[in-house]
Amino acid sequence: MSRDLFVREMRHIGVDVSRETRDQLEALVHTLVRWQKAINLVGNATLDSIWVRHVLDSAQLKILIPERAKTLTDLGSGAGFPGLVAAAMRPDLKVTLIESDARKAAFLGEAARRMALEKPPKIVVGRIEAVPPAKADVVTARALAPLGQLLKWAQPHRTDTAICLFHKGKDWKAELTEAMKDWDIPGQPFTSVTDLDAVILRIGQYTAKHGTAAVRDRQPKGRRRQNDDGD
Repeated sequence: MSRDLFVREMRHIGVDVSRETRDQLEALVHTLVRWQKAINLVGNATLDSIWVRHVLDSAQLKILIPERAKTLTDLGSGAGFPGLVAAAMRPDLKVTLIESDARKAAFLGEAARRMALEKPPKIVVGRIEAVPPAKADVVTARALAPLGQLLKWAQPHRTDTAICLFHKGKDWKAELTEAMKDWDIPGQPFTSVTDLDAVILRIGQYTAKHGTAAVRDRQPKGRRRQNDDGD
């Protein structure tokens, strides 16, 4: 039933999900549920609503990714949301998944294999700030870190004309206000289809403000995943 609800909700935002794509996403969900017994990929409380809470929440990016985009890099991919979902929804994209946890990276590889994606994603195991720059047209992140930290991490992984698509929860306005102390951020919030208090921040060519703390770490080094359920 939840898969059918996912398909209906995607149709409401103007996206028809093909049978092939649905089967690929089904493979992702089945693989996740099996691996969840061994490692914590998502919050256990969200498993019953995985098609809405995680798959739909990720798939809604489809309408925000430019048609001309050729590459996408997902920061802190974890359970594959939104990176693997984006790879299924946009099979033309070359997708790179960056994940520092070797076990989660192994899951990403197994899930991608079982999904039989047209273009298998490149999986990079390492810290976001330490791996080679990906230089993607689109950079994504979900439930990973405060906005200011995301902007710093994303900077070397984007092209000059790239956009960033960041899932943000109910405190997104406060995060944006804080981040704007250090960054000039041309962006627009889009209300999430899964949570009216949450948004997808679509950010264009942002730059660090001269003489601000944007040029140095403001967060402890390493990933700070806020939680495992997308808030």
